[in-house]
Amino acid sequence: MPKVSSVVVPYTSYLRVYEPLAAFPEPERTHWARYARRPDRPSYQDELRRSLADLLPTPPIPVPVHESSDAFVLEVEGVLCVCPWRTRLRGWQALGDLAEELPTPVLDAVLPPVVRRQAAQDYERWMAGHPDARPWIRTSTWHVPLNWFVLVGDEERRYDKGSDEVPPALRYRTPMVQARRRVARGLRAMRDMIDEGPLIDGLVDVGRWLEEFHPRSLVELDYGGLVHVLPADQLDGDHSAADVAEGIEALRTGDEGAAGEAYGRLVERWRAVRGIRSAN
Repeated sequence: MPKVSSVVVPYTSYLRVYEPLAAFPEPERTHWARYARRPDRPSYQDELRRSLADLLPTPPIPVPVHESSDAFVLEVEGVLCVCPWRTRLRGWQALGDLAEELPTPVLDAVLPPVVRRQAAQDYERWMAGHPDARPWIRTSTWHVPLNWFVLVGDEERRYDKGSDEVPPALRYRTPMVQARRRVARGLRAMRDMIDEGPLIDGLVDVGRWLEEFHPRSLVELDYGGLVHVLPADQLDGDHSAADVAEGIEALRTGDEGAAGEAYGRLVERWRAVRGIRSAN
């Protein structure tokens, strides 16, 4: 297993939406326009470090007291696109998933029940005044959900092995309209051939999430911290989006054998990644 730098906070992957600046109301639009001119914008690793630092006090702070004013920024063909962090909102939502990720004794040790109850009450009060709130970023630990790969194409894959100055990166970016089209095609093929299940449910969920954003947005699938724990040759040979697309096309044409082979490659690849988690 490759050596992981002590300054790197692994092992999270990301699905992000970058909306054009015009999609934001004032005064937020002006804030992001000014923010984009900053030369020192923080990275996703900075966000993770801040979140982990909040868990060190006693009692821990599971959710930031104030919402983040940071974002990821892209400029594509002269259009400024922004992906707000919304760390506080995502922190509240992540608390609901912890019970499935951690055994109860571990969870209670990290975040005592009284802390979790207070955070849940705060979230309920906040949502009463912000019923349409949604995050621009989804995260997953130790894997990339297979339904995310439905949104992107292998031709959009970019893998940078990195250097001493530049960290490695593996990501896909696609226009929102293309991502939504792929979701629709994928759902049609799956529902025609397989029973309802987690894969279909996950794709329905992510498709509904995409509908919340401006149609000229960009969707980004980023391996994030996973690139720091997976060997370079494994990353180089990882074409999961192509495997997903092959499986969906096989379902569409009724070739269950080819669909099963593509799915088997995906399961084996990501089982190996989760195996590294167990080894740690």
